[in-house]
Amino acid sequence: MTEIIAADIGGTNARFARATLDERGVPTLGTVRKYKVEEYSSLEACWTAFAEDEKKDGAGDLPDCASIAFATAIGRDVIKLTNSNWVIRADTLAEDIGVRTVRLVNDFEAVAFAVSRLPPENLPLLFGEDRPFPYDGGVTVMGPGTGLGVAMIAYDNGHPHVVATEGGHLDFAPLDHIEERILSYLRDKFLRVSTERIVSGPGLNYIYKALGTIGHERVVLMEDPELWQAALDGSDPFARRALERFCMCYGSVAGDLALAHGPHGVVLAGGLTQRMKDFLTQSGFHARFKAKGRFESLMATVPIRCAIHDEIGLFGAAAAFREK
Repeated sequence: MTEIIAADIGGTNARFARATLDERGVPTLGTVRKYKVEEYSSLEACWTAFAEDEKKDGAGDLPDCASIAFATAIGRDVIKLTNSNWVIRADTLAEDIGVRTVRLVNDFEAVAFAVSRLPPENLPLLFGEDRPFPYDGGVTVMGPGTGLGVAMIAYDNGHPHVVATEGGHLDFAPLDHIEERILSYLRDKFLRVSTERIVSGPGLNYIYKALGTIGHERVVLMEDPELWQAALDGSDPFARRALERFCMCYGSVAGDLALAHGPHGVVLAGGLTQRMKDFLTQSGFHARFKAKGRFESLMATVPIRCAIHDEIGLFGAAAAFREK
């Protein structure tokens, strides 16, 4: 058994937990501690707060190994988080946080590692044919959060190889005149509109405001959490309408990525997807996923699953520790 610290660093929250890895590398997580990224000047400051909280609760010194998932591309000497001001220097990070070994992974690379180890009961089927992951071929892993995370699991002779991607930053492609007008609305703000401007937590608010502008309708301005709640519980019909459009766009993007990775399977992951799972199955998601012209009949068969885990990023970060 190996004990490490697993961390999942997003644009909004930083999560930490002790993790124990069994002989197969499957992790068991201890107490999860969550911190607001904006309240700390750096990862080192947040790590110190975590270590102090552990000591206060009698957990003792931290293990000297860590595996950390970041919401940005990994592989550069200096890592800048996509949606926060934290800057991480990879070559000095172990020393900066006081560990012997540190493993760095992209946040959705970690989610893909988690998916490759989750039992079937944690991967319920939403759409398509109920068949296992391919013996050879790609599985797309994606989900909206602060941004849009995308990774791929490439199966080779039944063995999963996780590939980190930045697929959430592809250009958004509208499919009807309403989405063309949403795109035009966002181009006034950003010039280049990536898929994660629309298919992400903040994306629902952009859609909501754009639809109000397009229809010359008066809407109640809300912060993202309030808007998501109103859309999901149906208390605001216009927010509900924006959520339906969000799901259509989500389906379009998921279908495009599945085609790019080889359409053998898709896993939708993350807290927002779990919250909207029931609505998703009644929405236009699957119709848009399938709407790929000559490949429509093939796309209808692709298994689309939802990853169910309360701390999938931490679980995946821990699972990634022994992989390379």
